[in-house]
Amino acid sequence: MNIEGWEQRYRIGETGKEDAPTALLVETAATLCPGTAIDLACGAGRNALYLAEKGWGVSAIDGSQTAIDMVRQRAAARGLKVQAEVADLTSKRFQMLPDASDLIVIAYYLQRNLFPLVKRAVRPGGLVLAIVHTPDPGENGREKRAAPGELRSLFAGWQILHDYEGASRDPAHRRPVAEIVAQRPEAK
Repeated sequence: MNIEGWEQRYRIGETGKEDAPTALLVETAATLCPGTAIDLACGAGRNALYLAEKGWGVSAIDGSQTAIDMVRQRAAARGLKVQAEVADLTSKRFQMLPDASDLIVIAYYLQRNLFPLVKRAVRPGGLVLAIVHTPDPGENGREKRAAPGELRSLFAGWQILHDYEGASRDPAHRRPVAEIVAQRPEAK
């Protein structure tokens, strides 16, 4: 779906109602000391807000102005500081500082050419947490759905702390998913 489609879905309230963070983020963050985090394709900010509540310095990035407005409103209502910005993740001009984040979250968004940038942006020893949809049983692969093992293969050479493919544990998502938490190797 293009950004105009997402913008429309947020405007009419078709999406962005979920407030609870993803289970994988809750489980992972419970084992970490707060640091700096980026929530890419953040939508209405449920994961970014959760991290901010736990003491993380969070940047929330999405292509939808309406979604970012929702993040800002929700953060203000809770007294949280979240740096929320609109950015076209598909643009060749989109950049992230290298070695700058302790945690990067990408939940329910698959843009394959974004992963090399994400991998450079996380600090050595930092984590990437990604959840993407996979094809339904019997369905052929699609552009926005990861093939079996694809997400894991993107993190070859990294320590895999969590790797799962199957039914979604998130009530807001009914399609099967691939989940990964990967730790960037420490600098030598």
